[in-house]
Amino acid sequence: MTYLRLQRGWSLEELARRVRLAAGAHGLRSGITRQRISHFEHGKRTPNEETQLLFAEVFAVPAREVNPFTWPEWLPATDSPLSLGPRSTLAAVREAKTVDRRAFAAYTGAALTSLAHQWTLLEPARLTGALGGKSVDSELLAWLESSTARLAELATAQRQHTVRLLDAHLATLTDLLREARYPEETGRRLHIQVARVAQTIGWHRFDQDRHGAASRFWHAALHSAHAAGDRDLGAGILSDLAYQAVWLRQPGTAVEILAHAISRAGHPASRSLLHLRRARAYALLDDPRACHRDIAAAEARLGAAAHRSPPSWCAWLSPADLSVDTGRCFLDLGAEREAHRHIADGVRQLPEARAKTKAVFLAYEADGYLRSGEVERAVDSARQSLTLASSLGADRCLGLLRELMPGFSGHQRVAGVPELEGEARIALAS
Repeated sequence: MTYLRLQRGWSLEELARRVRLAAGAHGLRSGITRQRISHFEHGKRTPNEETQLLFAEVFAVPAREVNPFTWPEWLPATDSPLSLGPRSTLAAVREAKTVDRRAFAAYTGAALTSLAHQWTLLEPARLTGALGGKSVDSELLAWLESSTARLAELATAQRQHTVRLLDAHLATLTDLLREARYPEETGRRLHIQVARVAQTIGWHRFDQDRHGAASRFWHAALHSAHAAGDRDLGAGILSDLAYQAVWLRQPGTAVEILAHAISRAGHPASRSLLHLRRARAYALLDDPRACHRDIAAAEARLGAAAHRSPPSWCAWLSPADLSVDTGRCFLDLGAEREAHRHIADGVRQLPEARAKTKAVFLAYEADGYLRSGEVERAVDSARQSLTLASSLGADRCLGLLRELMPGFSGHQRVAGVPELEGEARIALAS
């Protein structure tokens, strides 16, 4: 539901208004408000059948497709993933690379939870060389691995140049998996590269608000990591799917996925990130005790990882990330003062190279200041975030700012607000 709303550029208030208008057209009255929409999106409440039919009308879904007992899965925003199995990687990558004609936001919560559960139980099959006459020698394999690492490093700062390179690199890797001859260990390393590249492409699509494409690439990455027997990498990919579920206001699904991921992750850095992401889901579920427990676990695991090389997929995790995400949890729980302290501390610590992350963190900071009435500070953080997000083409961060801008509308006399609104109109319309 969140995806469908954001896809149309509607705020919570605008969707509530459209539902009320739909009810009025039928001679009915609806008490739908912005807050109630938010409760539906967070899974705190379920709309009754009459309200679901109004949502169907607003989102242009035929009434015959509405099943009140399967809410929200009848909304046109979900799909089902392939099951894990022998040689399933190529099929999953092929599905991810197909043209994204559908409006699916992500896989259904039940399907994702089932896939995560399957991942915890199913052991990978032996990897065998494929059918063709080509071979993969050690020099080529080393070059492929270094290229994967370099492209992942450039993904944020050089986004406009790396998208096609990543797509081409993934095509090369899958061609080798399908056609080359290689021993077991080479096959395992090739699968790890496919997983890492597909994971990076998934983040590209996610940052562009293309959630259906993002989830399919992460799904393909999970298949490949599972085939390689890399449990930490697989746990990280599951955590990406859980992060997306949180972003799409499905924190209950995220909690279930992360429970499976945590059960098999081994490295303390991996476990730290998984606990941190679950803390955010618990915050959205308004469960402060579980949230604080996971924050403490994330901090302890990150400390334990300080003297061990982390897996490449989470090597970026730092005290800055822990601080800001902790602050975001406090913000969701209504503890603005604690949130300000943690978010500001994390923003200060973050290196300049992580510009996209900084744009997101600054948007969180602006949200926190706006909630506590510190409008001038909120303006400063929002303008910095807008500048960074616009320069990077980070649609996901721009979406955060789009949601935030109505909060400034009642503060026209505060210095900087009119200028911010003007800049935002230009940036968010492009």
